[in-house]
Amino acid sequence: MAEAPPAAAPDPAARPAAALTAMLEARSVALVGASDRPGSLGARMVAELARSPSRPRSYLVNPRHREINGVPCLPSLADLPEAADLVLLAVPDAALAEQLELAARTGARSAVIFGNAVDPPGAPGLRNRLAATARRAGMAVCGAGCMGFVNVARGLRAIGYAEPDPLPAGPVALVTHSGSVFSALLRARRGFGFTVAVSSGQELVTTAAAYARYALALPETRVLALVLEAIRDAAQLRAVLEAARRRDVPVVLLPVGGSAAGSALVTAHSGALAAADGAWQALARGHGVHRVADLAELADTLELFAAGRRAAAGAPGIATVHDSGLERAHLADLAAGLGVPFAPIGAGTRRRLAAALDPGLEPGNPLDVWGTGRDAEALVTSCLAALAGDPAVAAAALAVDLVPEPDGDQSYPRAVLAAAARTAKPVAVLAGLPAAVDPAAAARLRAAGVPVLEGARTGLLALRHLLDHAGPARPPPAAPPPPVPERRRRWARALRGAPAAATLFGMLRDYGIPAVRAQPAATRAGAVRAAAAIGYPVVLKTDAPGIAHKSDVGGVRLGLDGPEPVAAAYDELAARLGPRVLVCQTAPPGTELALGIARDPALGPLIVIGAGGVLVEFLTERAVVLPHLTRSAALAILAELRVGTLLAGFRGRPPADLGAAAAAITALSALACELGDALEALDVNPLVCGPSGAVAADVLAVPGNVGAAG
Repeated sequence: MAEAPPAAAPDPAARPAAALTAMLEARSVALVGASDRPGSLGARMVAELARSPSRPRSYLVNPRHREINGVPCLPSLADLPEAADLVLLAVPDAALAEQLELAARTGARSAVIFGNAVDPPGAPGLRNRLAATARRAGMAVCGAGCMGFVNVARGLRAIGYAEPDPLPAGPVALVTHSGSVFSALLRARRGFGFTVAVSSGQELVTTAAAYARYALALPETRVLALVLEAIRDAAQLRAVLEAARRRDVPVVLLPVGGSAAGSALVTAHSGALAAADGAWQALARGHGVHRVADLAELADTLELFAAGRRAAAGAPGIATVHDSGLERAHLADLAAGLGVPFAPIGAGTRRRLAAALDPGLEPGNPLDVWGTGRDAEALVTSCLAALAGDPAVAAAALAVDLVPEPDGDQSYPRAVLAAAARTAKPVAVLAGLPAAVDPAAAARLRAAGVPVLEGARTGLLALRHLLDHAGPARPPPAAPPPPVPERRRRWARALRGAPAAATLFGMLRDYGIPAVRAQPAATRAGAVRAAAAIGYPVVLKTDAPGIAHKSDVGGVRLGLDGPEPVAAAYDELAARLGPRVLVCQTAPPGTELALGIARDPALGPLIVIGAGGVLVEFLTERAVVLPHLTRSAALAILAELRVGTLLAGFRGRPPADLGAAAAAITALSALACELGDALEALDVNPLVCGPSGAVAADVLAVPGNVGAAG
């Protein structure tokens, strides 16, 4: 008899995923705190669930009522005839712990906590107790402090607040920490609908990443919208973002708030640069996420993606049609500032435009069509269709304010609909003033799948996201090189204390980052001997403990070209800052970069790349990225930064060795992967990049939690 194969190991994510599915597709729902008082949370909760097209079995629970509006009401969750898939808790915070514990004991699989779970007097830690109860029972929990959720695709409304009925169905899945954003987007009457929308609140147990994972598994989801103020469960979130990338599902992210880099903010320049929004920048860049700056850009971008038409691959820009020369120039100015390219149209397209335009109007892109105003519908249709048909055009838009016409004329909406019918490319209306948009005309266009973008700036940004999505995809962070155990142990031990700069230079060299020669000294004679050994000219820096930024205290002397200048500089520094100094080789001239590592609480080590030395005060632009970086990825980042223009050679200056600069970035990335647990932050500033290579001229480290790295 054949031996049975061993049982497969259980998937650790399977139980939470099953509980979440039970929540979002609940067939049985208990409503604790159900009420008949008009306007109360309990009454709204009952009314909204009753509007669910899926018609789940519902059980009203409130010991104060025998029935509510003719429906029997049970005194307790213990009286339910079955274990509920979902329990909605519309009870005071003081009753939450008891009711969630009872839900767990009766086998409920999930819960929504509408209240904020504020600690009752004398009993701190309510949120922790609620989370522990749910985790022990394997329950999914939405909230606390949330609006609940609607699963439009599966017909379930688990909310405690009145929302439109029916809700618009469509391809967008929304997960938001904000209840007000949840309601605003559900009520926005824009050109998109939802598969599922979740107000996740405090995420005591179930995180945004888990909801996004569920949403992405729905075949109806074609766009994922995230409005987040914190990164929780970073590993699952990154996995979901990569899954969305593989499925070609655009992810549109509105992040709010920054990610503090702990003590790196105080001492390390890289930490300061990575703070505020560095983690969001790294997450978006690393996983191909479309990051937006505000709700208006979010709505325009969602509407454009939800329409279902993608920008033509390989087409370099957009095309716009205008009925005003001034507004055409205004939009061109905006587009230039936002980095939105107009397509260079071909000669054939210009001939077709010229045949349609009034005499004196120049065929081009962007295009002003307004002359005599004759037969506006045919004119706009032919011009918009001609531009959309050009191979260089990725998407086309009629850039008008779409105001209601006093005579009811609908020439522009009809023209856009006709042009859209002639092409598979995206065709939109790009309005400049949201308050002037004709609601009836916009509704007609949206019903036909034509986006109406409600702002010139935000609409252009949405078009840029569309272009980016069709362009070459950035590769995800590469797998780090295999660690070198002995090297890792050696430098993790060194970082347990406060290693001197000379030691840190040695660490950089060990990881493949060239660094200036440096020797410590604590006497005048020692400084002179070190300078002679290194070779003149030298740099003298204070090496006093506790001084992170030496130049800020006048602790650096440059260009010392002999024993006497070294001795004089030593005497002056020692008198002010103490006897310990570092004697360094003078780096050859070149463009200065700042490279750094800053540890984020959620994402781990981040790589920071920007202008260095004195340039950091003027070129504040920086890239914050997830490790590991390949050489090609490092070169791409340098090309995107303004300091890249200086590296390439500027006004007669010789170009820097870009390969050497990229190699230093790649090596720093490997250091971050190998020593990330041992570092809170690391600065290499400046990395001097010249024609013959790149060399680190200064280094600062902020040790971190080195226990794990040792």
